[in-house]
Amino acid sequence: MTTTTDNTSDAPMELDVSATPAVPFTRLVRVELRKALDTRAGRWFTFSIIALCLIVVTIYALAAPDDAQTLGNVLGVSGAVLGYFLPVLVILMLTSEWSQRTGLVTFTLEPHRGRVVASKFVAALLLGAGLIAVAFAVAAFGTVLGGGEWTIDTGVVLVNGFVVANLIGILLGFAIGMLLMNTPAAIVTYFIYSLVLPIAVGILSSFQEWFADLAPWIEFNTAQGSLFTGDPVPTGEELGQLLVSGTIWLVVPFVLGLWRLLRAEPK
Repeated sequence: MTTTTDNTSDAPMELDVSATPAVPFTRLVRVELRKALDTRAGRWFTFSIIALCLIVVTIYALAAPDDAQTLGNVLGVSGAVLGYFLPVLVILMLTSEWSQRTGLVTFTLEPHRGRVVASKFVAALLLGAGLIAVAFAVAAFGTVLGGGEWTIDTGVVLVNGFVVANLIGILLGFAIGMLLMNTPAAIVTYFIYSLVLPIAVGILSSFQEWFADLAPWIEFNTAQGSLFTGDPVPTGEELGQLLVSGTIWLVVPFVLGLWRLLRAEPK
């Protein structure tokens, strides 16, 4: 007498997820915003930026002469403080997946890495827009505190020096974060770029006339000087300098960083 053995229980099971809907992009953006503010580092760093803007603007309102107490001048002060530290916050958003080794979880829950990067980019823009609005409110408070005039001399301060400059900072922080994918290295690189490099270029330009003419074409910080002075709309030469130096220091690192991040192996 022979018996048959049922081996169906040993057969591998297949899980069909083809009908499972993809994670909504808006949910990914909300997750990235929450991740940026949920940790103590991100939350306290964000609050520290706001507090520093408030402290510097208050000192300016109490110490500046009466003829300098205008909304435009206070906006310049508030925007300058925000512009130095907003890229660092964006860097933390990009490098946290790799420095804290949470990338494997993130890219498992959402395997399409391009959607994750896009959601981080949108979240960085939204967070930056929120901080720009807060910095504007702080500047308004400083104007009231100093008894200044609610005037902006030119559109340069409001449009270029306050909004455009901070948007460039967001893009720069995003590019450096993607390119290096390491928090300490990215932050150090950013401060070398934003603080050390302009000083070195300024010193060399003061001694070499030919380099002073060349600097706006190869150094992005120098080229951005036209955003803070002159007409709200750059001249043809100034626009060319922004495009050339911006390609070197912003577009190329952004493209290389995106290429590296999309292909890096999470651990």
